[in-house]
Order: sequence, then C-alpha cells, then structure tokens
Amino acid sequence: MTDLKLVALDSEDLAVVSAHMQDSVFKVADIAWSPRDEQFSIAANRFVWEEAGKKRKGFERRRAALAFKRVIAVRSVGIDQKNRDEVLSLLAIRFEQKGDGPDGTIELALAGTATIALDVECIEVQLADIGGAWETGSKPRHPGA
Repeated sequence: MTDLKLVALDSEDLAVVSAHMQDSVFKVADIAWSPRDEQFSIAANRFVWEEAGKKRKGFERRRAALAFKRVIAVRSVGIDQKNRDEVLSLLAIRFEQKGDGPDGTIELALAGTATIALDVECIEVQLADIGGAWETGSKPRHPGA
C-alpha cells in the first residue's frame, strides 16, 4: 500500500479525511498547538479503513500526521491536558460554518464525551502517513453498526 496523502479545503473533503481518521488513537502528548503559526496538529495511529474490506487475515494501522491550518483558537472538553499519556480515540471530524463566510468551527469528536473544537478562518487540513505500518488483529467496532 502507498502512503496516504490528503488535503481538505471544504466540508466534502473534510468528510473524506474524517473517514480515513475514524478510530485513530493518539496520546495527549501527540497534540500540538502553535497559536503563532495558527496550526493545530495530531500525530496518530490511524486504522487503515481503505484496506479493511479486502479479504485477508489481519488489519493494519499506520502512523499519520493530521494538521489543521489557519486555526484561531482551540478549546477542549473532557481531556486532562496534564495526563500526557492519556489515550484518545477519534470518532469523527465535523465542520460548522459560521455565517456566510468560510470561517467556522471544526469539531473533533472523541470517544466518551471528549471533544476538541478548533475555530478556523477556513478549512485547510492535511493528512499524511508519516511512518511505518503494523498489523493489528482487531477491527474497531461501533455499537449498532
């Protein structure tokens, strides 16, 4: 499999990035926010959904970088920022537009009741595989799915 590289510039693109990042896991220590550069990023272990439907024995995870540009502010709920080893699981990425302009809020919905909200000037997101892949024996499951 080749390394995944995606760019999102609108809500439809962001939905594709969200699908590829669903069930990614990362630690609080893997989150970076640079107000000066207006960038928020996460280094995560993403589940490789694009390969999961193929008939084979195991499944795969890959190290990936997810970068949000043009971020004005960051808020979180349900995350202990002092617990750098806490593992978080990303369920979905959504965008709520503010008015008629391109600005709005990108919400990262995490397992449990945790969320991260990014106030952005516009959608500008990059996702890229950055490291090796490894096999995992289990596929994430969701109740009711």
